[in-house]
Amino acid sequence: MLRVATDIGGTFTDLVFVAPDGEVVTGKSHTTPDQFEQGVMDVIAASDIRPSDFASFVHGTTIVINAITERKGAKVGLLASEGFRDILEIGRGNRPDFFNLEYRKPEPFVPRYLRRTMRGRINYRGIETTPLDLTGLPAILDDFKAEGVEAVAICFLNSYANPAHEEATLARVQELWPDVSVVASHQITREWREYERTNTAVLSAYVQPVAHLYLDHLTSALYEAGMRCTPYIMQSNCGVDTVKSARQIPITMVESGPASGIWGAAALGRLIGEPDSIAIDIGGTTAKCGLITGGHVALNTNYLIERSETSAGYPVMVPVVDLVEIGQGGGSIAWVDGFQRLHVGPQSAGAVPGPVSYGIGGTEATTTDANLALGCINPHYFCGGTLEADMDGVNHALDKLAETLTISRQEAARGIVRIANNNMVNAIKLISVNRGHDPRDFALIAFGGGGGMHACALARELNIKKVIIPKQSSVFSAWGMLLSDLRRDYLQTQIVELSTAGAAGRLDRELRQLEEKALQEFEAEDIDPSRVHFLRYGRCRYQNQEHSVEIVLPEGEITDEQLKAIRHRFDTDYEREYTYTLDAPVELVAYHLVAIAEVDKLKPEKLPTTGRKLDEAVKGQREVDYAEAGIHQATIYDGDALEPGMDFVGPAIIEEAGATTVIPPRLPCHVDDYGNYHIRTNQ
Repeated sequence: MLRVATDIGGTFTDLVFVAPDGEVVTGKSHTTPDQFEQGVMDVIAASDIRPSDFASFVHGTTIVINAITERKGAKVGLLASEGFRDILEIGRGNRPDFFNLEYRKPEPFVPRYLRRTMRGRINYRGIETTPLDLTGLPAILDDFKAEGVEAVAICFLNSYANPAHEEATLARVQELWPDVSVVASHQITREWREYERTNTAVLSAYVQPVAHLYLDHLTSALYEAGMRCTPYIMQSNCGVDTVKSARQIPITMVESGPASGIWGAAALGRLIGEPDSIAIDIGGTTAKCGLITGGHVALNTNYLIERSETSAGYPVMVPVVDLVEIGQGGGSIAWVDGFQRLHVGPQSAGAVPGPVSYGIGGTEATTTDANLALGCINPHYFCGGTLEADMDGVNHALDKLAETLTISRQEAARGIVRIANNNMVNAIKLISVNRGHDPRDFALIAFGGGGGMHACALARELNIKKVIIPKQSSVFSAWGMLLSDLRRDYLQTQIVELSTAGAAGRLDRELRQLEEKALQEFEAEDIDPSRVHFLRYGRCRYQNQEHSVEIVLPEGEITDEQLKAIRHRFDTDYEREYTYTLDAPVELVAYHLVAIAEVDKLKPEKLPTTGRKLDEAVKGQREVDYAEAGIHQATIYDGDALEPGMDFVGPAIIEEAGATTVIPPRLPCHVDDYGNYHIRTNQ
């Protein structure tokens, strides 16, 4: 029986499976944007496996983020508290383009005529001050039906403290309109901040019908093909969850692919003794990077979709791996602006038509095309030998760009790669330097189809001493899914001043209540409570501050002595992030409980060796333009023939079916016991 994971990316759909003998096998096929589930079935067929042989199946998808960014979700109607109809319009004043007098806020996902209000009020303590009046709800729903509304979002003031009014309204909507997709904010989060909570409920409703349809089609196709195991869906919090839970709150899948890659990097770092690392995933469309400290991945609930230098974006209040994502990948298009300046991305050629080198209709030079022109990628072993790169098309596209810039074709290709690298360096700085961390203290774990191609250049620019390219780098996000447990996050806003009498007992009581709630939910889905363990976190701040810092809370009973340790930990974490501390009372403003149920996971094992000599892995030599390091004769290695313990020095290229690793001159590379490449850059 096989343990299988699939990950849908913007350009490729990846698959990893573990055979009964422990062998890890990978597969890759083109993503099918019109029917994503078809890409999954295609990669299963291409890997020559059958769903009837699956012992477990984990899936990560871009369906949610794509529906939002491409505006292909449902028509949503919003039910809000009386007086809060325009909360989506008001938003926040923290716009990034602060001095732009013509700035326009992002357009709400629900127009004003589809936003209605209900009379009733609960205060911040969770006490009802005005009874809920549902008499007008039937007429509102009739209007929604007439306007073609497909999903309803419910978000009432202070429902994080007491969801009774939302629960009553949700039940009544389901009674009056059983066929409509409906979600209430308390089902997603119990945190404060009205605008963020409302927008999260709206976006969840917006993608819910699309996600339902997709998950239903995918599971039906798999079951019809003979699958008998229970499928799991990768979440943005680095854990997996059941299809039933994912269907109810699909917004939790918003960054499922990137989350699994960062989680896989953290697991790999713990395995090989590199607990502090920067993970970067360079795919066909985007580059994502995240920071890993002490083997742990940071999460936040202040994730912003479509935030840019000129837009505040849309907040999503669900736990999402703390990452920076930019429009920079192998398919990123090179273009020249009106001032004769070269840019790369964020526009992408995607899977269709793809880079010019695919030969299926692309006309604009991309990063992949530039790497082919520089000799970094073998045109005769393109996409693992499944394609012969269209080098005539690549040369024509680069010539067109070079003519516009009045430079040579080679200089145009170098410029594309340098600009792409610079964009990714800036992204790494955002996740490290801007958070108070020195990149020199971390290793760089690079994966995705383009990870190994750019990693050494990025590391040298940032003075990072070591680059690690995982064994399954091209499908590493799917590999990370096989290392994930079933995970759910429970957040509850409640302000407790740590220095007040009874604070320890209150913290202990609330945490235990959250744990009991989690166990009840798992038990309702036939998940054995003995498999569940908890991680405790708390959002703390100095009294009267606006924002908080999340810290680890101790296990077991919370006592007065432990409150002192909590205060010390908060001061330490706060100083690292903000460079100072205050002599002021500390408040806990929210509990964050992580419930983890162990599932059957991949257990990485050391690879066997055959005694093969390094020379046997050499495929030949070719001239490679390393952009910054100049042109050199590089030794070409077959990645499938490299074994643990092998060592060599660049200039070198490692070719594998789904990825190419570029090693500049004088940089030593070592293959570790698990087949990962360790490249020292401080030479």
